[in-house]
Formats: sequence, structure tokens, C-alpha cells
Amino acid sequence: MNFDEYCQQKAAPPGSSTYYALRQAPTASQPLLTALFALRREFEETVQEISDPAIGRTKLAWWQNEIAALASGSPSHPVSKALTAYLPDVKTEYSALQALLAGFEMDLDQARYLDYPNLRRYLHSVGGTFASLVARATAKDTAQASNWSAPLGEALLLAQLVAETGNDARHGRIYIPIDEMQRFNVTAADLINRKYTDAFTELMRFETKRARAALHAARAALPANERRTQRILAAQTALALALLDEIERDGFHVLHQRIALTPIRKLWIAWRAR
Repeated sequence: MNFDEYCQQKAAPPGSSTYYALRQAPTASQPLLTALFALRREFEETVQEISDPAIGRTKLAWWQNEIAALASGSPSHPVSKALTAYLPDVKTEYSALQALLAGFEMDLDQARYLDYPNLRRYLHSVGGTFASLVARATAKDTAQASNWSAPLGEALLLAQLVAETGNDARHGRIYIPIDEMQRFNVTAADLINRKYTDAFTELMRFETKRARAALHAARAALPANERRTQRILAAQTALALALLDEIERDGFHVLHQRIALTPIRKLWIAWRAR
């Protein structure tokens, strides 16, 4: 398997939302974008699918060294080799790649957030940083790209956390701020034990409404001259909004299952977002 095939399987297996979003990007940019999404997936798996934090930190330390090797032109991992092949100037994105890794490291340091301002640090470090990397890959004005892409990345991650509420809780991570759970009288045990109540429904309605509003606001702030360059972020936004609608229609039953769109619907939504 060459590094392109590895990145494709890691980041965007057929039928996934990322698969259909990537297909909307300019053909010439797809290998780089696929490599970036594969790198994010590697980081996600390191912190989210490892039960022992010590092992997770060891793996993140390995990735820290691999990013340095990437910057020096001597990577060993298939994803790093793909980035070496397609990223025009690795050194210019070195600090952003480090910041993205540091964002995921937060998952090993804390599993709860006191309030929304604290959660936003995580949203910015992971979602905002990654969306900026994606945006700069095709943006006309790379110097300004973070100004409008970071908020969109935060909103996309916020929507993802809504959809993954149950799965995250089962892995010991609850991203709904503690003060908001207290306001709606929902406990961590309710989430872990998959307890559906009227209070939980109202809490999720609140979380979904905020994620939806953030997506709409960030999409509206996308500069007119960048709308054609950012087809992948546009597709991701449309898919995230459709998934939030589906979750709401299903009654916010996200504790025991992953609610998903069908592949044909993903294809249609991503294509229309162009």
C-alpha cells in the first residue's frame, strides 16, 4: 500500500462524510487535503481509542518527533510522507501542525469542561487549527484564511461533539460543559448509563441549537472571493447541518447509537454545497 492509499483508507473510506466532502475539492488539491484529514484521524485515534493515558502520551510524543522529522524532510509514517509530497512548504505549517497535536493532547489532560469558554479553548485548538490548515491548502489569500476558517472549524467540531455525545461518554469524555449540565439537571451518570429524560432532551436541544447557529454564522462570514476555493469546508458544513437536523428529528437519541446520514444523501448534500 502506498501513502496515498493509506491516507485514503485512514481519512475517507467510501461512504464516509469526509469521502464525499473531499470529492468536492479541486482535483489537484485532493491528495494534500486527504493527507491532512488522515493526520487528524491519526491524532484522534491516539487520544480517543487508547484507554491508558500514559500510552496515549507516548504515542503523541512519537508524533511530535515525527512532525519534526516531517519539517526536516525525513518522515517515516505514510501520512507524513504524503504531506512531504504535497505540502508546498512544510516549514510554514510546522507550528500549526504542532498546535493541532497539542489540541488533541488536551483530551489526555481533561475529560470535562467547567463552562463554554473553557470548552472553546479545545474547539479552537483542534477544530479551528485544523480548518485553518484545510483552508490554506486552497485559499486565495492564505494570510487571512485563519480569520474566517477557524470559527468554522470550531463550529464543525461543536456539531461533531453533539453527534458523538454517547460514544464520547462511554469512553470517559464529556464535552458538554458542567455548568450547562447542572442548569438542565443532567448528570454524567445519565450520559454514561444512556438515560433518556425530558431534561436530557432539552439539554441536547440547547447544544444542537448553539452548534447550528455557530455553523450558520461561520458560513455567512466566509469571504465571497473564497467561496469557490473552500468547497470542502462548504460540504462539511452542509453535511453537519443536515446531521444536526436528523439528530433533532430522531429525538436526540445519541446516547446508545451514532445517528448518520445515508451515503446517497451525503453525496447529494455535498454536491449541492458546491
